[in-house]
Amino acid sequence: MKTLFLQAPSYDGFDGGAGSRYQAKREIRSFWYPTWLAQPAALVPDSRVLDAPADGLSVDETLKIADDFDLVIIHTSTPSFPTDALFAEDLKKRKPSILVGMVGAKVAVDAHNSLAATAAIDFVCREEFDYTCKEVAEGKPFPEIKGLSWRAKDGSIEHNADRPMIENMDELPFVAPIYKRDLKIENYFIGYLNYPYVSIYTGRGCKSRCTFCLWPQTVGGHRYRTRSVASVIEEVKWIRDNMPEVKEIMFDDDTFTDDLPRVQEIARGLGKLGVTWSCNAKANVPYETLKVMKENGLRLLLVGFESGDDQILVNIKKGVRTDFARRFSADCKKLGIKVHGTFILGLPGETQETIKKTIEYAKEINPHTIQVSLAAPYPGTVLYKQAVENGWLAENKVINLVSREGVQLAAIGYKHLTRDEIYHNLEKFYREFYFRPSKIWEIVREMLTSWDMMKRRLREGVEFFRFLRAHEA
Repeated sequence: MKTLFLQAPSYDGFDGGAGSRYQAKREIRSFWYPTWLAQPAALVPDSRVLDAPADGLSVDETLKIADDFDLVIIHTSTPSFPTDALFAEDLKKRKPSILVGMVGAKVAVDAHNSLAATAAIDFVCREEFDYTCKEVAEGKPFPEIKGLSWRAKDGSIEHNADRPMIENMDELPFVAPIYKRDLKIENYFIGYLNYPYVSIYTGRGCKSRCTFCLWPQTVGGHRYRTRSVASVIEEVKWIRDNMPEVKEIMFDDDTFTDDLPRVQEIARGLGKLGVTWSCNAKANVPYETLKVMKENGLRLLLVGFESGDDQILVNIKKGVRTDFARRFSADCKKLGIKVHGTFILGLPGETQETIKKTIEYAKEINPHTIQVSLAAPYPGTVLYKQAVENGWLAENKVINLVSREGVQLAAIGYKHLTRDEIYHNLEKFYREFYFRPSKIWEIVREMLTSWDMMKRRLREGVEFFRFLRAHEA
């Protein structure tokens, strides 16, 4: 079947689906690559990936494009599912013969209710869905496809056997050629990465057990299954040779630094290619490994510090203490590695005192840039189970992770710390971190390095102030 892999239009500026870890409107307009759609698309000949939010396409414009396809596979998330389901209904009204399916963590853990939500969804893919999508597109009978939940002709909902995890990650084709073929590279912008950038995965899964983290608990699993070093280097070489406009490569594995010998081997290969790169990392990478990475093109690490309170880190099974993170941060500064730090407010054990402690901790370790999120109990995670069991959600237990505009809400509240208090401490966190003379001067110095950086930071600043004003309101 002629297949469209779609990130459907939703909220304006909402990067809430494929490839996004922060499923809400961001403080600064940003878009991650739809890697989870590009990967199965690489397995389906003559398919197309369409990222409607990144392309700024309206519902009507997207529906018109979808008319040319027999099969549409939509990547959905818990926040975007209601609007994605409405879009599926619009597809069916316009072209009743079209086959509509959904993929993503939301439908992976809630397949039955997702199908029951609307008759416009013909199937959903559970677990890792690359080969499930491929078999659907090939026309294989639904009862024979592992990992598929589907609607039978009599209206009943059927659930097939689970699909085993992919063990040989090298069997998956490169995603970069799909990016080049289908996407507008200039649409993808992240404030802390060099522009334009490309993000890819070198493996799936994460051995860490963070209670809040979505992907390992729903789709990727807790075993880190990796591509060979040769495969990673070959794709980066392809990007360098075929996408010369790309200034940085981001490795978006949940924790790229879990396997230290492999990281060092990849780093040395990247050094020979002469590329600039960044990756996700835990705040426990030893100095020796950081040094090898920095000497071979590493520019920035994206690090989840989460909290400055060690008991909260124990509560969420983070696996890294604040003393480790302090030493790691000092090592990065010594080596000249920039850090984008992420923090979460409202995790189990949070109080007004721990929030103050985390703000002071962030100022002390002083990442180059930060992102502050609100604890989000996604279905399928341990945090969600805890929230339901302990009554931390609203009385009706409806999960409101984002507002009608796509802005993240405080979904969890406590007797001693309300949702409203958690929500507004986010503004306080940003103001106290960024509105320090030393941090302002750091940003100004960076702006003075080039006219492009000057324009970029000024634009981001305007967007950031608008975000703060809207958030306070």
